[in-house]
Amino acid sequence: KKPCPLCPEEKFKACYSHKLHRHLQNLHWKVSVEFEGYRMCICHLSCRPVKPNLVGDQTLAKMGAHYHCIICSATIIRRTDMIGHINRHVNKGETESRFITVRAPKSSYEVVKESATDVQVLPNHSTPQKTDSYFNPKMKLNRQLIFCALAVLAGERKPIECLDAFGATGIMGLQWAKHLRSSVKVTINDCNENSVTMIKENCHLNKMKVKLNIKEEDNDETVGDGEENSDTIEVTKMDANVIMHLRSFDFIHLDPFGTSVNYLDSAFRNVRNLGIVSLTSTDISSLYAKAQHVALRHYGCNIVRTEYYKELAARTVIAAVTRAAARCNKGIEVLLAVALEHFVLVVVRVLRGPTPADDSAKKVRYLIHCQWCEERVFQKEGNMVEENPYQQLPCDCHGSMPGKTAVLLGPLWSGALFNTGFLRRMLLEAVQYGLDEAQPLLKTLVCEAECTTLKHFSTHGPGDENKQEECGVYIKTPNTSAESYLVHGKRKSEEVLRGAVKRQRAEHSAEHPPFYYNIHRHSIKGMNMPKLNKFLNYLSEAGYRVSRTHFDPMGVRTNAPLAQFKTVLMKYSTPTYVGAQVEGSVHLPGEIQGGEEVPAAAEIKVEEAELAEDGKSGVATAVFTQSYPAHCAAD
Repeated sequence: KKPCPLCPEEKFKACYSHKLHRHLQNLHWKVSVEFEGYRMCICHLSCRPVKPNLVGDQTLAKMGAHYHCIICSATIIRRTDMIGHINRHVNKGETESRFITVRAPKSSYEVVKESATDVQVLPNHSTPQKTDSYFNPKMKLNRQLIFCALAVLAGERKPIECLDAFGATGIMGLQWAKHLRSSVKVTINDCNENSVTMIKENCHLNKMKVKLNIKEEDNDETVGDGEENSDTIEVTKMDANVIMHLRSFDFIHLDPFGTSVNYLDSAFRNVRNLGIVSLTSTDISSLYAKAQHVALRHYGCNIVRTEYYKELAARTVIAAVTRAAARCNKGIEVLLAVALEHFVLVVVRVLRGPTPADDSAKKVRYLIHCQWCEERVFQKEGNMVEENPYQQLPCDCHGSMPGKTAVLLGPLWSGALFNTGFLRRMLLEAVQYGLDEAQPLLKTLVCEAECTTLKHFSTHGPGDENKQEECGVYIKTPNTSAESYLVHGKRKSEEVLRGAVKRQRAEHSAEHPPFYYNIHRHSIKGMNMPKLNKFLNYLSEAGYRVSRTHFDPMGVRTNAPLAQFKTVLMKYSTPTYVGAQVEGSVHLPGEIQGGEEVPAAAEIKVEEAELAEDGKSGVATAVFTQSYPAHCAAD
């Protein structure tokens, strides 16, 4: 245990080093005054006695917090007065210290290595509100996905100008410059002066040249031998909105603390055509419907907690991005949308022009969500008011249940969340650069985008062509499957090739079904569900598109309606006990009390009504009436 060197023992007792570090950082370091590389921290020792306390003991002197001037021997109470005092010394030309000062040792920094990139961080780097260099190791997967997206864009055109608008430690921009080299021109920005200083140190730590501005470019010292212009990183100290208004970029990444809606207008103002904007939102409490009023305030969207809340969060963010892009006469194509435990990542490609903007704005719709069975459907296009909007839902809960059963959510993005060709090229980049954590997720995303199971996954899908079209741009791919249709020496070869290309484009144009069902949420009480992979095969054999989803490990993305989903689930479920029907008639009447009879009867009624729609009500009703008491079945 060690005491605080700037506090008396009666105010702060000796404690362990981790608690002492936190105390020094939050109480002394945060309110310090900086001057020529030194910091004058606030002091609570008995250096500056105040007037004696007349109420209590006359000899007891009240001690106050104060600063010590590094130039003279003055002690000043207020921080603003201390800054003015230092400025007066500078105006008089007095900048030499009269005291022996010790710089902060470099050992106080921790060096963290990620993807062959070293960065220095402060001991409290994991607390964003109380540190100048926030670094979260849990966001490693997020950084790898963004790197893969940038690597794909760098393969389309070179060089590209990319911006990390919120640098913090600068690890993301350093990874871009270190691996992609001459393909990118990296700019790392942060509005905090301490963060900018740390970014410069991290650049030198990784043997990168720092470019502050045009005037200082020639005066900068080169680190390392044989350095080229490709190893230069530009570091700026501006507000993110300001730098995005002043300059144009091909790739912009936004990762503020919390929501990123305050920076969307600036991001789409000057981004180049066919460029990429990626944003990471960490305000998961509002996006995951834990603070619904905050989601309404930030995103203008009404959401509730559902079984598909993670995909709902991704579509909420994309809807805000679409509206911001449309205000700048730009449309978007969603390349990637990921919602995990700690963040929501959205990557979109920008399409300039009013026509793409109108097409994107039309895909922002409201969602009708049934609160009884959790069936959902996007509202139809059009401005005419419908007499009964419940007719759009496939379920019949409104007719069988009293009161209002559905709620209107949104506005949400109703289009696709993934681009299959882009995801495949991201997977190739992840394999090339050895990003092991991103590869399993990208494989799942490719299967989810194509709505297929992992068994049928291949590196070169049936939709790959020699020239693949994305956003109006043809991109070369290594697959030569289209050439197999050529019949040399015949005129029909061109026609066969055109037909194959049309079929492949038709397969690619089929979007994945929106939303998913949780197999546990719709399981039948007293029945054992089939294994998830087997259940996917059963749905596929029934003629539906089906795949797993990264949003939920037990989720199933399918175009089957909920009634058919439950029918297949019940068909292949087995009873928990062999004698469940016999035992139920004996034990259940004694277990059900008077207050529990009505909910049990209502539950039977709901299940019987749902099963009657599936055309198998005869068998199902017989099973339920045998396993429950006679008076419940009569109700």
